[in-house]
Amino acid sequence: MRALDLAKRYALGALVSQAVDLVSRGDRDSLIRLTRVMERLAPYAYQRRQLAWFRGLFEQGHPATDLAMRVLRELHPNVRGKLVRNLFVNNAWLGARRRAEFKRETGVQAPYLIVISPTMRCNLRCVGCYAGAYRQEDEMSFELWDSIIEQAKDMGIYFFTISGGEPFIRADEFLTLARKHDDAYFQVYTNGTLIDEEMAAKLQEVGNIAPAISVEGYADETDQRRGKGVYDKVIRAMRALRDAGCIYGFSATITRHNAELLASEAFLDHYLAQGCYFGWFFTYIPIGRGPDLDLMATPEQRDMMRRRTLEIRRTRPIFAADFWNDGPLTGGCMAGGRMYLHINHRGDVEPCVFAHFAVDNLHNCTLREALTSRLFRAIQSRQPYCDNPLRPCMIIDHPHILREIVAESGAVSTDGTSHLLLSEKAQGLDEYAQCYGTLAEKAWAEEDYSWAKKGGLLEPGQPQEELVPEPQA
Repeated sequence: MRALDLAKRYALGALVSQAVDLVSRGDRDSLIRLTRVMERLAPYAYQRRQLAWFRGLFEQGHPATDLAMRVLRELHPNVRGKLVRNLFVNNAWLGARRRAEFKRETGVQAPYLIVISPTMRCNLRCVGCYAGAYRQEDEMSFELWDSIIEQAKDMGIYFFTISGGEPFIRADEFLTLARKHDDAYFQVYTNGTLIDEEMAAKLQEVGNIAPAISVEGYADETDQRRGKGVYDKVIRAMRALRDAGCIYGFSATITRHNAELLASEAFLDHYLAQGCYFGWFFTYIPIGRGPDLDLMATPEQRDMMRRRTLEIRRTRPIFAADFWNDGPLTGGCMAGGRMYLHINHRGDVEPCVFAHFAVDNLHNCTLREALTSRLFRAIQSRQPYCDNPLRPCMIIDHPHILREIVAESGAVSTDGTSHLLLSEKAQGLDEYAQCYGTLAEKAWAEEDYSWAKKGGLLEPGQPQEELVPEPQA
């Protein structure tokens, strides 16, 4: 059965890749025709709706058209091929079928992606680092790293985000792993300082790694938080990746001090000029090294970034996402195995990259067993935490729920400081949640989120009957 599945996946991936290669030499009309071909191949009704939605954007001449044509024309063929085959065909299409089968067989929800932090070592010491309180002496073995991916693929998961620490401290092992799991796709969060022309050439050769490079703004802001000279290394990394035909983007943490800068047209223009294909915005969460409630973006700044991210997607040729304000895209909180989970360098299975609590460790259980943990059950039984997905987070939007979940499950702090969220930071988080909640409720009631209220465009939250593929014409 596994051999047959591999053969089908290879055949479909090859067919889609050939179609994409042909379109890469064409124009917008060729791109529109490609969406029609892919609609006929897509296994699920909601996937065909996604493609029809994208085709509508292309027909209107939306900036997404320019982004798609950049992907087709500028990426190295190996990079473009792995993006299509591994991320879209293997994970989004065929992986969805396997994940649905796995849930029917076991009753266990298999997430869309897994975040793995194989190391917490880093060559920088950034102010407010979310991972800065972990012990850096511990390290995930290559064998466990490899085993996690094998177990995940058996569930239908082919998409992995690699975080840390600085993952490129273990670059040789990471590249070995990416070559071994040539059917998987890896996004990596990195400070970019260890990516030079030689590393970019290696990333082109493996093809299935997409760096998201951390920035704070321009040179002054980035160097102030990350260290003198870091910004210049970031720009060198982006240029090397662009010259090698790799896909990459920026990752920016929104704080009280840089929110207006990150929301500016000039900031986005700057990183578009550096060739970024995507941009991720993260709200600062008071965890890790020196957690500080006063570093959090104000409720008004967070609401401003929500509106700004929507505007970027409507008007600019880059895919931007805000992992708190984009709750409508995912139907609320993604954590606790519903859509993703985090495995830290010691093997602790955490519900979220920012929720440093666990009850299970993969040295003592399987990934499947961890997905059924009392911690994850406590989270999933409460999701969504409210009817407004603009308030998706159990840390900063519903901190009382985090306290309930930890108490109910007996979860322990994995970094030695996350328990502060439950105690000395609790009152401040409750006040923040109430203030932002007022703004979020107003936005949800008055702005046009009709697409989200109908179920959105993503896999989770689709009606159960749509887990059965419709017959193809």
